[in-house]
Amino acid sequence: MVSTDDLREFVAVSHEWLLVRETGKTFPLHSSEIEFADDDGKRHFGFIDDKGFHAWRLNDASVVGNEIVIDVAGAFAKKRETMRLVPRESATVLIAEIEAARLTRANEIAALITENYIGSKLGRVALNDYNGRLAQIEFESVDKRPIAAIADVTAKLTPEIIFTAAITWLDKISLRKNKPVNEIFLICEKRAARAAQKLHALLSEFWKRRITIIEIDRKTDPPRLVELPKRNLHNLWREKPPKLMLPTSMQMSESAQKISELSPDNIDIVTSRHGETLRFNGLPFARVRTIAGVEKAWFGVGRNTRILTNETWDDLVELVESLDLNRSHDVPNKRHQHFRIAPEAWLESILRRNIKLLDANLILSPIYNQFRFRREKIDLLALRRDGRLVIIELKTQPDRAAVFQAADYWRKIELQRRRGILSRANLFDGREIADKPALVYLVAPAWSFHRDFEFFARCLTSEIELWRFELHESWRKEVRVIARHDYAGLTNL
Repeated sequence: MVSTDDLREFVAVSHEWLLVRETGKTFPLHSSEIEFADDDGKRHFGFIDDKGFHAWRLNDASVVGNEIVIDVAGAFAKKRETMRLVPRESATVLIAEIEAARLTRANEIAALITENYIGSKLGRVALNDYNGRLAQIEFESVDKRPIAAIADVTAKLTPEIIFTAAITWLDKISLRKNKPVNEIFLICEKRAARAAQKLHALLSEFWKRRITIIEIDRKTDPPRLVELPKRNLHNLWREKPPKLMLPTSMQMSESAQKISELSPDNIDIVTSRHGETLRFNGLPFARVRTIAGVEKAWFGVGRNTRILTNETWDDLVELVESLDLNRSHDVPNKRHQHFRIAPEAWLESILRRNIKLLDANLILSPIYNQFRFRREKIDLLALRRDGRLVIIELKTQPDRAAVFQAADYWRKIELQRRRGILSRANLFDGREIADKPALVYLVAPAWSFHRDFEFFARCLTSEIELWRFELHESWRKEVRVIARHDYAGLTNL
């Protein structure tokens, strides 16, 4: 294994690097944003991106040519991954290799179209201009009808991202003077196709007619394309609802109580089935678990965690003091990692303490933080005074897929509500949930809504009552709603 000092020297040779993840995702880094460090006999690899500082346990590292190959793992040796650091002068070649592999995948999918739709004529096959992760295919059916097809060539994109890309592209090519295209195929692997089929049911009738979900059936040799039937909301409510994950107890542990007293106005506690997570303005910095009847606590930001003991208590106090200085609205250095990281969790923690800053008619579920569907978590779940459920989705950066992400949460919540699961869970201390569909509040600073937000909001079925809440940009200092827009019943017809 290459020593930490040698790794630092090697990184310093080139000012700019490209971090290549195991998934194929890449991220540009300056040498000053890369860190190799030793800590208590353990080695760590860290880097800074738009979401803040990330730290991984460094298991192994080697230099291969002009690249650094690193074997890293998350906390408790989970999420092990091999990454590569490639100097900028080699990045162009690497990007070209990735693009060529994706284009090959696009042509394979195009070949499936001609094989499965006999008499069709293939036209353009390319990658999308935005990030090259989607295949864009155009062809003519046997009756000369122009059709578009889109497919994820990375196998990593969510259905929400694919839908935004498909709708945007179809809207553009439908305006052509010569052979406008008015329908599109979403070609997906089996798992993604089933998720896309559910999201498709949440669209307006106009967009349902124009979009068809196609599954790649790999049980046959060669694979074949299978057109999935269009579903409606009535079909969705007949599904088995996902399991509702709730904590077994909301009682605070002694360790969590002691830690929270270090800064009670800024620290909140998220209770789960496996213990408690303490957050400073939304940023997790300590965890408490009860193992064999004994409380154990860890502290640290990111993956650099330490066990809390009498000897390390002063280090925890020092960390909280640093958070108190650097994770506040009047921080002296807004580039500090404690200020920049997890902004949506920061906004969520403010509203969790006082949801009436958003809407005076809301009552927050005290166990909202455990309202999970597998690994997904709804930001906030509330009840309006008239009994209507409210799903609150928070964003602090423009997110083109936010509308469809919120719609998918609505589908899952509605399934739980209609089955009576939410009422039996007593999420709101005995208050009755009205027999009406849930509302969706999408909340963000005014300038942080994506420019296509309204267009996508109008693509949804009128069954989803969507509201847009615009906040003042200084939300860290004071949450103020400066505008509200109701998109209920508005569709792109």
